[in-house]
This record gives sequence, C-alpha cells and structure tokens, in this order.
Amino acid sequence: MAETGAVTTRGERVQLTTPDGPAEAYLTRPAEHPGPHPGVLLYMDAIGLRPQIERVADRIADWGHVVLAPNVFHRHGTAAEIAPTTDLRLPGEREAFFATVMPLVASHSAEEAARDLSAYVAALDADPDVAPGPIGTVGYCMGGRLALRAGAQLPDRVAAIGMFHVGGLVTDAPDSPHLSIPQVRGEVLAGYADHDGSMPPEAVATVDEALSAAGLAHTTAVYPGASHGFVMADTSMYDEDAAERHYRELQDLLARALV
Repeated sequence: MAETGAVTTRGERVQLTTPDGPAEAYLTRPAEHPGPHPGVLLYMDAIGLRPQIERVADRIADWGHVVLAPNVFHRHGTAAEIAPTTDLRLPGEREAFFATVMPLVASHSAEEAARDLSAYVAALDADPDVAPGPIGTVGYCMGGRLALRAGAQLPDRVAAIGMFHVGGLVTDAPDSPHLSIPQVRGEVLAGYADHDGSMPPEAVATVDEALSAAGLAHTTAVYPGASHGFVMADTSMYDEDAAERHYRELQDLLARALV
C-alpha cells in the first residue's frame, strides 16, 4: 500500500525499463478478488503521476482489472520532481503549473509514446494477476491521445479505448492523432468537456466521422457544463457530476469489451 501525502492508495510504485531508460508506474489490482483480471493501461493527464491518478486507477481496478499508470514524462524526471507543489484547486494555481509543464507535453512525441508502449504492455503481461487476452487503454487530457495511439499501434490487443477531457485530437500535423483511427479495432468511448477550446465542435465532429468511417463501435459524448480536466478532483476544473458519469460509462465499456 502506497502512502502519498495525506492519501493512502492501495497499489504500489514499480520501476519499468523502457527503451529510453527507467520509468515509474503505479500498479494496482482489485482489493478483494484474486486474479486473473483483464489489464488496463491508464495514461495520466499533463499534471502527472500523482495521488489523484492513483485514486482513479484504484477505482478502475475495483471493477475487476489490473491497472498500470506510468509516468509518461520519465525522460524529464521522476513523478515527484514533475508533480505540482501547490494546491491546484486554488485560483490561478492550475494555470501557473500548466505554464511550466506544457513544454513537456509538447515534447512527448508519437515516436516516444510508441517506444514506451511495449514496455508498458510487457509489465502488464508479466503480472501474474493479469489475464491473457485483450486489454484496455484509458487516458485523460493528453493521455487520451496516447490511449488512442496505443489502440492503433496494438489493434489486435487493445479492445477498449476510453479518452476523457481529451484535447488536440485533430491537428494539421501529418501525425495528427485522429489519423490513426483507421488502424484501431477496439471500441472507443470519447467523453469531451463542453467548454474546451482544445476540442471545438468541428474537431469533435471530425473524430466522430473518422470513427464511423472506420466501422468502429464508439460512443461520442460532450459532457454539458464540464470544463477540461473535469475528472481531476485535485484541480479547480473538477466537476463531480461529469466525473461520476465518466466512471459509469467507462465501467460499462470495460465490462463489455474486455471479455
């Protein structure tokens, strides 16, 4: 059991070996029931691997999954070194933190994410409580893009993709995340924030059209009144109603897809 500040979480911090060096990750499993369970790869938001991400991972694990949440910024430092040192629920603190972390987001390339994925999945597969077969990917904010790319990179393995308050799915770049959708085979749940400049209505429509054109089972939902970051209870963007709705919809997705 991990102690994280005033928060006690159930899982453990583990060290992974990636092609570009060591990476921390949080690994958690159901509190009551022995395995094997389907594996889920949880991609953090831009704020990093911290108690809130661990709490989200624990909750997903309680539905009957083994969940791995890596520090995707491992090339830049440990989770503790990158994590915020102020209360992001206070006015202005979230915005000030993002000014320092956005260069890390911008520098995390699709190529780096692709190299990391093999290490993340290998760690899940090596766990004795992880069942062989399909896995799910779940991501928040920038992590939603990573969850989608993982599904495209491992289409025969990733059966469920959940991405929430995700932004930047549609860009002018030749490797725009939405262009990977034809390679995806898993079911996709996209839960967007209503007030999110990084995913305007036309971008949401572009992604939805691409999912339909690919013949994928998918759910597209815009959470009314919710702002970017609505799941994260440790920031000023938290929206309890939207967060609880996301948990219900994500649980349903994983239950039907990871069988």
